[in-house]
Amino acid sequence: MLVPGTGTDGPHGRTERVTGPDHDPYRQVTIAFIAERAGVSVPTVSKVINGRAGVGAGTRARVESLITEYGYRRPENASRAEIMELVMGDLESLWGLEIIRGVEQVARTHHVGVVVSDFDQRPTEARGWMEDALARRPQCVVSVAQLSRAQRDQLTARGIPFVVFDLAADLPDDAPYVGATNWMGGRSATRHLIELGHRRIAMIAGPDRLLCCRARFDGYRAALDASNIQTDDGLVVRVDLNHEGGWAAAGALLDRPDPPTALFAANDVLALGAYRAARERGLRIPEDLSVVGFDDLPVVSWIDPPLTTVHQPLVEMAAAATELALALGRGDPPAQTRLEIATTLTVRRSTGVPRR
Repeated sequence: MLVPGTGTDGPHGRTERVTGPDHDPYRQVTIAFIAERAGVSVPTVSKVINGRAGVGAGTRARVESLITEYGYRRPENASRAEIMELVMGDLESLWGLEIIRGVEQVARTHHVGVVVSDFDQRPTEARGWMEDALARRPQCVVSVAQLSRAQRDQLTARGIPFVVFDLAADLPDDAPYVGATNWMGGRSATRHLIELGHRRIAMIAGPDRLLCCRARFDGYRAALDASNIQTDDGLVVRVDLNHEGGWAAAGALLDRPDPPTALFAANDVLALGAYRAARERGLRIPEDLSVVGFDDLPVVSWIDPPLTTVHQPLVEMAAAATELALALGRGDPPAQTRLEIATTLTVRRSTGVPRR
């Protein structure tokens, strides 16, 4: 029976100490060795390693498990491309453009190209972004979309480090990520409205399944609790993070018999939807309704009135995620692998004292 043991690096992979009466004390862990252990052909293992299609899910999982177990690594002469992979689920949003800016700035200084992949694959597509990424063998991956456990395992098995941007769901404690202080941001936005004299403060929250949205809502609720203002469930509406969701949610809140005097939106796009709903009802901002957003996208300083919002340093966050991912790709031990960058409140003209 073969078992992994200590080993050394050789020119064709990792030399593993294996035991058994019919085996040499040291043996190269090669593609052929993995194929033998998995009971498949060498071309099949090669397809798995290079992220190519044509391998069943069960066989792929078995081969990947053996790659991890025996520590197979590509030969040193199989160098990686001078590129990194940025995986996003929303390539057309203003939010996404800020992230691309931050990633590209850092990648350029390191003379590394950036490949942007769309996480939202169509069901009819033969290959997904993961297969393409594995075939390209990038130095690292920055993922704005949430990586599944299987995807994380695939990248780890190939020795491709990854960093998750803006945590949306639970990750293992050792998974690298860069995010923002969402709870503090929600708290500062709500506290600003309370200090202006507002007591009926509504929130257009994002989906509760997203950790960032949940943290912003918890910050909103904490600020109310600290001021002895009871949270009114009727003033909280959860919608998807888009303009139409903000417009519909704000309309429902403003049509209540006792509408709010202020509104905190979980992102700037929701706040822009709230602007539209307020104007359709003949309401003025901030005289009749104060509005606060979250993100501080460039466009919100141009609208009338300019939006008070929580500044989430998207460009800086993307730059930090890229620096971390490239360091991991070089094998440099970073000082820390889980970063939260501070948010700040940017006060403009969309908030004021409530109308008496």
